[in-house]
This record gives sequence, structure tokens and C-alpha cells, in this order.
Amino acid sequence: MNNSEAKNELPSNYEELKKSANRTSNWRERLDAVEELGQWKNKQTIDILKRIMISDAVYKVQEAAFRKLKEFGEDVQLPSKKKGDLIKGTTKILVRIKKSLPEGHTFEEFKEKLQKMRTDVYDTYEGEKGADFDQWLENTWVSLQKEQ
Repeated sequence: MNNSEAKNELPSNYEELKKSANRTSNWRERLDAVEELGQWKNKQTIDILKRIMISDAVYKVQEAAFRKLKEFGEDVQLPSKKKGDLIKGTTKILVRIKKSLPEGHTFEEFKEKLQKMRTDVYDTYEGEKGADFDQWLENTWVSLQKEQ
């Protein structure tokens, strides 16, 4: 869609889209919200897209918001990819989850408990790592075992 096709009014489901854009435990929902908000050019949608572009924890969501803003003709710069923890204190969170499980627990049990207890962490890293997520999480889990 080019800039001239974007609609200037608010979408009828704007409040829903705004909630989806803020849903920290579902990067796919945030990405869908960006795609839909990107069809409506007005101050409110531009403000949401700018916030997502600057602060979303999943880089592909940031990139999508950046592309939509560019299509609107906004003068924006794509932020560089974050280094280190995508969510502050991730290592501590993972250590706590590991310690809460019985000794000798499996990687699958660890993964399942992380998904239940910290959906935001699970979802953010799953969105960022893509196909490498399981391998990354398993490597992290193994390294946490060595530290105990």
C-alpha cells in the first residue's frame, strides 16, 4: 500500500488495535496490529507506531512499524538491534525458574514452566530468535545448570 492509499480517519477497531499493540506476551498480535494500524494515517496511529518502532522488544515488530512510518512519509530512523537481554533481568528470571523445578528436571519441563510463569519473556525471545529459539533456550538452560 502506498502513502496515498492510507485512510486518515481512525479504524473502527482502534481501541482493540491499541490493546493488541501493547500486548507484551504476544509479539505476533503486536505485529498484526502494526500491519493494520499502518493502513490508517493519523496522529494517533503514527504515535503508536513510533512508540513500537522505538521500544518493542522484538526487532521484527520494530522493523514493521518503521516500514509503515516510512510509507506514511515520516522522517524516522530504524533503531539498532538491542544487545544483551531483551527483557531486563532475563538471566535472573531463568535462574529462578530453574531453581523452582526439582533437581533432574528436563529441558521440556523448564521450557513449559517459563512459558507459564513468564509468557512475556518466552514470547519475546521466541519472536526474536525465530527458528533458533529452542536451541538458544536449551543452551541457556544447560549453561544455567553449570552455574549451580
